[in-house]
Amino acid sequence: MKHIIFAALFLLVGSCAANAQSTIKILVQNSKTKEPLSAATAKLMPFNKTAIADSIGMVVFEKVPNGTLSISFSYVGCIDQTINITTPLISDTTLHVLMEEIEEEEEEEDVIVTATRISRTITNTPTRTEVISGEELTEKGNMKPGDIRMLLNESTGIQTQQTSATSFNAGIRIQGLDGRYTQLLRDGYPMYGGFASSLSLLQIAPLDLKQVEVIKGAASTLFGGGAIAGLVNLVSKTPTDNRELNFLSNATTAGGIDLSGFYSEKYGKVGLTVFTSRNSNRAFDPAAIGLTAIPKFERYTINPRLFIYANKTTADVGVTFISENRTGGSMNYINNNGNGFYEKNDTRRFTTQFGVTHRLTESSNIQFKNSFSRFDRALHIPNYFFDALQQSSFTELTWNKNGSTLDWVIGTNLVTENLTEVPNGIDRKRDYNLNTFGVFIQNVWSVHENITIETGLRGDDVNELGFELLPRISTMFKITPKLTTRIGGGFGYKPPTIFTEDAERRQFRNISPIDMINARNERSKGLNWDINYKTKFGDISFSFNQLFFYTHLAQPLVLSNTSGTIFAFKNANGSLDTKGMETNVRLTYADFKLFIGYTYTNANTHFDNAKQWLPLTARHRLNNVLMYEIEDKLKLGLEAYYFSKQRLSDGSFGKSYWITGFMAEKLWEKWSVFINFENFTDTRQSKFDKVFTGTIQDPIFRDIYAPVDGFVINGGIKIRL
Repeated sequence: MKHIIFAALFLLVGSCAANAQSTIKILVQNSKTKEPLSAATAKLMPFNKTAIADSIGMVVFEKVPNGTLSISFSYVGCIDQTINITTPLISDTTLHVLMEEIEEEEEEEDVIVTATRISRTITNTPTRTEVISGEELTEKGNMKPGDIRMLLNESTGIQTQQTSATSFNAGIRIQGLDGRYTQLLRDGYPMYGGFASSLSLLQIAPLDLKQVEVIKGAASTLFGGGAIAGLVNLVSKTPTDNRELNFLSNATTAGGIDLSGFYSEKYGKVGLTVFTSRNSNRAFDPAAIGLTAIPKFERYTINPRLFIYANKTTADVGVTFISENRTGGSMNYINNNGNGFYEKNDTRRFTTQFGVTHRLTESSNIQFKNSFSRFDRALHIPNYFFDALQQSSFTELTWNKNGSTLDWVIGTNLVTENLTEVPNGIDRKRDYNLNTFGVFIQNVWSVHENITIETGLRGDDVNELGFELLPRISTMFKITPKLTTRIGGGFGYKPPTIFTEDAERRQFRNISPIDMINARNERSKGLNWDINYKTKFGDISFSFNQLFFYTHLAQPLVLSNTSGTIFAFKNANGSLDTKGMETNVRLTYADFKLFIGYTYTNANTHFDNAKQWLPLTARHRLNNVLMYEIEDKLKLGLEAYYFSKQRLSDGSFGKSYWITGFMAEKLWEKWSVFINFENFTDTRQSKFDKVFTGTIQDPIFRDIYAPVDGFVINGGIKIRL
């Protein structure tokens, strides 16, 4: 009887132990820097449960049966790691996992992208995404520390096109389409749309950027209208356990001065980042034609941001204020207050952003985002001014789920945009209210270890303009460990607006308001197909990427002369299409890296049954960059870029040209010095073509298709404390 009782008790205890459950907490960090590895993936075996590390690197598994378990960890740029544990653990025990970095040759392109809203690497994302990060970001930041034009202009298939001879303004052209078809984001917040896109590229300094993400082609599922040519997402640095305190000082032979500072640190469950900068330039006229190639300007920026880390909730709140005064035009007017054409721009940019993420389960979370932007610009030219205030907001709620084979993003957002113009006595007021309510869903399905499909669907209701349905699909095939291919496409749209590059060239003078009764959204459909191959030949690493693209834009908005000197935007009777290819080759040997990029763009308008070459689009473009780097000691870079001839808006053709550059940086533990010889062959449009006709008092500006500032040397010092 005793034996029976003892056996029963033994079985009961064993049964209770088997049914007992534990909570497992693991902090995942970089073994070298101790930086939390946010978005690291942990898989619990034998239960096949997956969890994603939160913003502080914490992985949590709840209700885990006790026993002997194994947990595998993976993170891009790090060696996979597996640990074995036995539960139950001591109460409130937090395990630590330190992951080692992979050498650079193996790590190539394996970085987390956020623009797709899914915690995946470039190599595992069906949507083709290009990322500028790490050393490449630093090197390009040395070339123009005051703005982000250089970060984007040197990428294959992307061109930052100067749109104004006097303000020096520039827009992003992707695959031949002008800037209004590219969406510019900051940490996923669309803060640079409409009137606020004016001067935006010139007012963003890169010192506080962690990476820049570029998606080419239709990307409207997650971010709404406007991402027809693609999107650019600027990702800011966030606090880590290790304090970051950086200062940059830069000066140029064109009279420019850049002073920037960035601070970042985490204090337990609170983190803080602060970015400040002062950027200025004197009026610069290298061609001695009496007109500024670079205007006189002075700009101040401050951007503090607070982060809060709770057990299951993280939040951040930040504000940005930018103030700038910019005057271009006649050198006589600027230096002597004499006669001549001038363009004055006084801008004030104020934005707020707030985001909170709450973890619901080990692999799912809910996220809320809100931003508010106030952009005030006063533009003055002789006998005319354009003064307007744009106030816009972005509010979004999403649910995210990361599974072993399925990832989901479901959400809704509201975008508002209001413009109020000060009456000028010449043009009718161009006030408007644009409200867009959208719902969207995106799914990433790992059909097979070698096949991944991403699908998305978005519906937008735009006041006064109707409803838009935007499907999208991308598929990735891993043919071999070295060879992959992606193919995808989708729909997009763009609400009508007067804030285009054509209007900017005319300082918005004599441009009528949009006729909302007859105006229609511009609608697009696009397709991308790329092939990627990576291998090694002895000590040489080789990678090759080939992209083919096509975009069709129906009834695009064009600026037409309606009567006399009056212009108005109307939907064209016809379409616009751009097709072509991008080729990228990368070779690495020892301390040398060679990048070669070629872009072929065939962009044409088909209006009223007539085919014409799209203005300001080079058919052929070649990028060549050679880098020599001794890690943490020395960087040398030589580059050469070719642009074939471009058709201009007046029907004439510009000249083809080359741009060259040389960069050097010497590094020590806490500081470095750099120098950059930009355009040392002194390629300038004023050498082989006119920038304007007429007189300096009443100039008629031509399209800017080549550099106007010529050979400029800049150099400075960076301090890391």
